[in-house]
Amino acid sequence: MSTYSTPVLTTARLVLRPLTHQDAPALFAVFSDPAVVRYWSAEPWTDISFADTAIARAMEAYRDETDIRFAIELAETGEMIGTVNLHHFFNQNNRCELGYALASAHWGKGYASEAIGAALDHGFRAAKLNRIEADIDPRNAASGKVLEKLGFRKEGYMPQRWLVHGEYADTVFYGLLRSYWEERVANGGAA
Repeated sequence: MSTYSTPVLTTARLVLRPLTHQDAPALFAVFSDPAVVRYWSAEPWTDISFADTAIARAMEAYRDETDIRFAIELAETGEMIGTVNLHHFFNQNNRCELGYALASAHWGKGYASEAIGAALDHGFRAAKLNRIEADIDPRNAASGKVLEKLGFRKEGYMPQRWLVHGEYADTVFYGLLRSYWEERVANGGAA
């Protein structure tokens, strides 16, 4: 069975690092924002204990090396502004799923693409993945644009897959193969 450690990665403006217990207030701020979780299959967090539980799960994943979970931090200020993770690894097939969330105050600045790009590059290079998958609500156009910018391709559509905030929501599946990523990087796309 493969194992996955979570290193510290740096980009032009960001540091991706393992979550710590000190991140609880910032993590709570991200996931308690109704705008951030609008298309998630969970309600906004209502108490800091949700952040503590999420960090405890991340710590367990770090110990077991079962997921790669990053806090996204602004390099200039040290402010934690979101998360990106590679999870649900299917080792036999060298694939996993991608998850991410960014504080709404930081939307539209390219941070999501920058952070996700660094995590994807790590997944393909260091973790030797062949495929990374994402599923999003098709109404989340901004998330779709980020995935497509990074080379993901739409692969499928499932109506009413999730019950989100009391209404059924559809899913659009995206996939990114190592070969797509390597071709993108070779053609000058940022890693």
